[in-house]
Amino acid sequence: MRLKNKVAVITGGASGMGLASVMRFLAEGAQVVIADYNSETGGAAVESAQSAGLGDSVSFIRTDVANEDDVIAMLDHAVNRFGQLDVVFNNAGVGGAIGPLTETTVEDWDYTFDVLAKGVFLGIKHAAKILRRQNTGGSIINTASIAGLSGDGGPLVYSAAKAAVINLTMSAAVELAPDLIRVNTICPGFIATPLAESGDPEGTRIQFAKAQPWPDYGQGDHIAGAALYFASDDSLFVTGEKLVVDGGLMAAGPKLSSLYPRTSARNAKVSGVTKGSTGAANQIRRL
Repeated sequence: MRLKNKVAVITGGASGMGLASVMRFLAEGAQVVIADYNSETGGAAVESAQSAGLGDSVSFIRTDVANEDDVIAMLDHAVNRFGQLDVVFNNAGVGGAIGPLTETTVEDWDYTFDVLAKGVFLGIKHAAKILRRQNTGGSIINTASIAGLSGDGGPLVYSAAKAAVINLTMSAAVELAPDLIRVNTICPGFIATPLAESGDPEGTRIQFAKAQPWPDYGQGDHIAGAALYFASDDSLFVTGEKLVVDGGLMAAGPKLSSLYPRTSARNAKVSGVTKGSTGAANQIRRL
């Protein structure tokens, strides 16, 4: 088992790519702390692990990744429960601000950056403190997106935040390399998760399968496999990298506004912020 004797924390671990990673890490021998804003789905995730006979190796803590005290408590919980820390997967995310640039409020911008960028910064900051203190090295993994690699790969604020994560990953990797702490990021393409499916799983999967050269839609397990590589000793000489997991979408060019003209920012009839699987209500305004 590739993660035997390792302790991992996965934010946004109660659903989607995070939950797939939780189950994969557990199957590979890790002890895992699920950190998520949504207590209901967090409890369900623990029950899923228990049903698989892995309940002794998993714990849940409600966490707002944009709150520094919550992030500190999350990591302390891992050390107190399982005795150490080896891997932190800063995966929590939301759709965030949508709609035209000229209709985007500062509040929606701040919310999006708080979760997607500040949350990753806080995860790296406080994980690094613990890993340095342990003097055992470790792996920090961040979730970015192909949206951070292109000017037409996603909503504007979301894309800017994900670009920030990519650069933050590279900078942190340089600073933490002497401590044998690896920092890498995963850039998913179209992955069919509750956050992306918006109540229409079948339709979303058909759309996603048509959007890239690979003739099938992306799944949470595809991201879990990438996270497993970064978490394991297979990637001991890999740091500061971004791994694109997108079925060849970036190779072909995203061209999202032409693929989904009705939802492009320029043609949008709504503005506001989406809050994904947090359990908090979306705030959408008609234009």
